[in-house]
Amino acid sequence: MKKTLIAFFTILYTVTFILEKPCHGNITTRIKDIAYVQGARENQLFGYGLLIGLAGSGDTITFKFTQRLAVNIFGKLGVVVTQDDFRSRNIAAVMVTANIPPFARPGDKIDVVVSSLGDAASLEGGILLQTPLQGADKEVYAVAQGAISIGGYNLGAEAQRTRKNLPTTATIPGGALVEKEIPFSLFSGAVINLVIRDPDFTTANRLAESINYEFPNAAQAQDAAIIRVEPPAGFHTKEAIVHFISKLEELPVSPDAMARVIINERTGTIVAGENVRISTVAIAHGNLSITITEKPEVSQPLPFSDGQTTVVPRSEINVIEEEAKLNIIPEGVTISEIARALNVLGVSPRDLISIFQAIKKAGALHAELIIM
Repeated sequence: MKKTLIAFFTILYTVTFILEKPCHGNITTRIKDIAYVQGARENQLFGYGLLIGLAGSGDTITFKFTQRLAVNIFGKLGVVVTQDDFRSRNIAAVMVTANIPPFARPGDKIDVVVSSLGDAASLEGGILLQTPLQGADKEVYAVAQGAISIGGYNLGAEAQRTRKNLPTTATIPGGALVEKEIPFSLFSGAVINLVIRDPDFTTANRLAESINYEFPNAAQAQDAAIIRVEPPAGFHTKEAIVHFISKLEELPVSPDAMARVIINERTGTIVAGENVRISTVAIAHGNLSITITEKPEVSQPLPFSDGQTTVVPRSEINVIEEEAKLNIIPEGVTISEIARALNVLGVSPRDLISIFQAIKKAGALHAELIIM
């Protein structure tokens, strides 16, 4: 009987919690999926170095930067050489880039991207010599070295050439060792700032409400992107602040977004948000197809005549215009209803792009139209 009562009150508490918890939308996600702690971000690193071991596909001798770079590297090793000593195409000058994640510690490995600086035909088979990677403050935070992976090829002879991907850009997975930690403090000034990845005033307000429900009067939305959070008194130590941030990240929130229609004219891709609405419009869309076919014919003169063999042009033109029917889309329909109504017209994605642009020009599309 006691176990039954405990189970009953547990279910009752759960139902009451769900009913009382703020809920503003159909889609609920975690705070960690839409926001991050200010300052906890990646940083960009770069450096330039020398790639060796190429099979004659490196920089030509006319690219003097590679020779000077090689001379400098050997000079640091105590070997006295001149630029004239490097006439091989087995080396190439490259730029090395990487992103160092937040909280990276010395000894951690990060991926790097290697790109040709000169006129090398391919970096296939190359090995990167030790290359310091520095940040915007010109401090060295990592060192890269190792065999590259291009994931492609560039092969050819005098009459034919074949290529897959770009052989002048390569990667080295885990090819850089972190040498210096980027300083960062999670808890500065007794507050934590959460940054929304897609700034929105409604989302910021909902996020603050969700935090205040769990930790009363702890959060305040500063603007569409920043939520200022003051941890309770029991979470001011270094160990406790990590636990507090973990609890914040797991809190549910219903994000909101502006109504947008994204159009990529190059690929014919259309993406529309759920909040897209239109006013009542009538749409008629028909296709006009014009096909021009050239079929040149040879005019052959009769035997033993003075005529000449000539090519006579012959052109054939076909025009097909589809019948356009007028369809009415009512006001305030959802995106699924818009798609269903436009599918009745039997239009292709390319046609849909023209239709959405025309609806926007008519002032009936209540959404931001973004053309990529």
